[in-house]
Amino acid sequence: MSADPLTPAPVPSEPGFRNAKGEWRPPYPVRYAPLFAWPLRALDILRWLFRYPGFLWPTNLLLFAISAVSWYFTQPAVARCAHFEAGWMLQIYLRNLVMMWLFYGAYHLHLYIRKAEGTKGKYDPHWPAQDSRLFLFRDQVYDNIFWTSGVALLVWTGYEVVTLWLYANHRIPGLEWAAHPVWFVAWIFLIPLWREFHFYWVHRLIHWKPLYKHVHYLHHKNTNPNAWSGMAMHPVETILYLSVVLIHWVVPSHPFHFLFDLQHAALGPASGHHGFEGPILKGKLPTGSYFHYLHHRYFECNYGETTVPLDRWFGTFRDGLPDGAGSNLAGEHRD
Repeated sequence: MSADPLTPAPVPSEPGFRNAKGEWRPPYPVRYAPLFAWPLRALDILRWLFRYPGFLWPTNLLLFAISAVSWYFTQPAVARCAHFEAGWMLQIYLRNLVMMWLFYGAYHLHLYIRKAEGTKGKYDPHWPAQDSRLFLFRDQVYDNIFWTSGVALLVWTGYEVVTLWLYANHRIPGLEWAAHPVWFVAWIFLIPLWREFHFYWVHRLIHWKPLYKHVHYLHHKNTNPNAWSGMAMHPVETILYLSVVLIHWVVPSHPFHFLFDLQHAALGPASGHHGFEGPILKGKLPTGSYFHYLHHRYFECNYGETTVPLDRWFGTFRDGLPDGAGSNLAGEHRD
């Protein structure tokens, strides 16, 4: 694909293109995973599953590992959760607080405090807003930290506390490895796909004008998102977004499945909102989501993610190419 004539040529250290405003885009259109392509291409699907980066790693495997460590070393025993007691609830809250600061804070430290990547691959060349009346404390980062590690953290912990209480009192269906090993493993692979399906429809819902005006507007103040923007939401939006875990209240699952689903939803937005296209860390860590940045940039497109092509199916897909050079909302897939 050749660059459009109005776009400055990329510098050698930064593949991609910047327009006259300095906004960056990759040198290729946004692509979907081959999982739902037709006709099915088995070899492409296997490459997508096992290559690096791909479906399994780094993102999903990293979040799975975090959940496994949480489950074995920091999670209160389910039997202990049969009664609402301060000890185990505080244990969960403090664990989630530390986890959020380590995960979101690592991106913030590397990209925005140390500025170790400079503006290489930064979608918007500007740094987070300061002295702006648009944000709490007149500072975008402080605002985002408040909504993410303050408000969203409480909702996250609330979902976990209530669901563990339900498991402990046998009020929701459980699932054990010994009895159903195939379904146990299948659930782990299905959770990221379920998350995408749920996210698309919740996201469409909160773009309904009344909800957008009173709820989702808060998240969209971040037209130039940073590492703390992912969960910087109105509490109503956070409740809707994390309701992805309510499936475990009706479909048999192990508490670990629930934990993986919840932590995937709570931590995943960090890598999709930090405002950079990877790889970072000297080219070793693929990260970033230009697909989702386009939603923050243009609002009425790319409501979902890039595995399940719901935006393509429902006509809300934008591929990131300049208008007139392939960017479209009709959802045509481009390789």
